[in-house]
Amino acid sequence: MKNYVTYRRVSTKDQGKSGLGLAAQDRDIGLYLEGYSDQPYEIAGSFTDIASGTSDDRPELTKAIALAKQVGAELLVAKLDRLSRKVSYISTLMDDKKLALRVASMPQADKFSLHIYAALAEQEREFISIRTKAALKEAKAKGVKLGGLRDKTMKRNEAVQANAKLRAEKVSGLILPLRKAGKSLRDIADELNKAGVQTARGGQWQASQVKRTLERLAS
Repeated sequence: MKNYVTYRRVSTKDQGKSGLGLAAQDRDIGLYLEGYSDQPYEIAGSFTDIASGTSDDRPELTKAIALAKQVGAELLVAKLDRLSRKVSYISTLMDDKKLALRVASMPQADKFSLHIYAALAEQEREFISIRTKAALKEAKAKGVKLGGLRDKTMKRNEAVQANAKLRAEKVSGLILPLRKAGKSLRDIADELNKAGVQTARGGQWQASQVKRTLERLAS
């Protein structure tokens, strides 16, 4: 009998109350259990935190890890960022020989692969912050006032554009080779989803989003 302890996380109380994000995590966990788990399986426990992925204060995750170790179960999460957004924290868990970790959206990924994904995601978040600040600094140098409703809108639009361009550049190493190999937009979207690569909003890729990304890379 294969044992699992499932863990879910949402960032706000509103998401926790509405179920926003939880349904998607349940879906991915369910798909993994039905399609990739050794049969039969049993859920030893399920835990949910309402907290930021950068927060160290997540009591339900602590309980989930303890139970997984106690019963010899795999800790199963829908996506790697549900576990944590800190690569240092994820690395600590991976170094724990008493804990087995599984990510539903990357069913074939081993610990080494998960470590790489975590490191790339952290670098991306840091670079987004740096690039956004640089874009705002440049706008200010050009005389753009950042106060007031109109200026706040301009500030937000510039940040969105900068982030969109950055996101396109980050996934170019995956998208461009597939496109050169003759893959359709839908095929590329499927490959990105299989690899566990999320869109800017943390969702699944569609052909239209791949098209927009290619257009940004070409601009």
